[in-house]
Amino acid sequence: MHYNKVHLIYFSPTHTSAKIAYAIAEGLETDTFFETDITHEAPEHIENIEEELTIIAVPVYGGRVAETAIERLQKFSAHNTPAVPVVVYGNRDYDDALKELCDTVAKLGFIPVAAGAFIGEHSYSRENMPIAAGRPDAADLQKATEFGKEIMKKVSSIQSLESISAVQVKGNFPYKQKGPSTPQAPVTDNSLCTLCEYCIDICPTHAISVRDGEMFSNPESCIKCCACVKDCPEGARTFDTPYTAMLHANFSARKEPELFIK
Repeated sequence: MHYNKVHLIYFSPTHTSAKIAYAIAEGLETDTFFETDITHEAPEHIENIEEELTIIAVPVYGGRVAETAIERLQKFSAHNTPAVPVVVYGNRDYDDALKELCDTVAKLGFIPVAAGAFIGEHSYSRENMPIAAGRPDAADLQKATEFGKEIMKKVSSIQSLESISAVQVKGNFPYKQKGPSTPQAPVTDNSLCTLCEYCIDICPTHAISVRDGEMFSNPESCIKCCACVKDCPEGARTFDTPYTAMLHANFSARKEPELFIK
């Protein structure tokens, strides 16, 4: 079967998942390209996807798929639609996230024909304590593009999607249980902040607002993606957590993407 349409669905607060999704799509070399960015909002209505090879890319938080991404993916429905679930993690481990994503999209009607786990700069990475800084880099994106080419070869050889079984990936069920989350959010250096409100625009959970003339982040809504920290044009946002030092000390050695395709 040959697919002329590719659909990208991604949740990508710090742009790493989107970069990988685009690189895979480049390798597919199809005629028509659609995208649905669920980073800031879910679709208002159920989106039915048919006859479109679909790449679904999301970040890993604590060894699981980001909960906000799982919630927003429920707005999609498919019928025997080939999909490529992709998770992007911060160089520690993706644990059960890829299996969780494959299971999730299968319940929505997609058939995972290939899957991958790529590395992106960790949300907690800092200049003085880098954790996969700058990734995905050129080598990662090249692997993603080559992966896209392999995927197209596979789907082009499929005679009937009804007869194909889903690709098997690493991971366990029941999925890894997340530890208790401590409500915390980035803080603003008011001496640097110009109240441009860009952080409000890019926050995926609308956790940031202006209160009494200063930026306020609601720790109950914050998912600690650190998009506001990485993208603040004035460098006025910081997120202090002891996990940064731990991750830098224990997970700085380069890891490579893991790809699953029959």
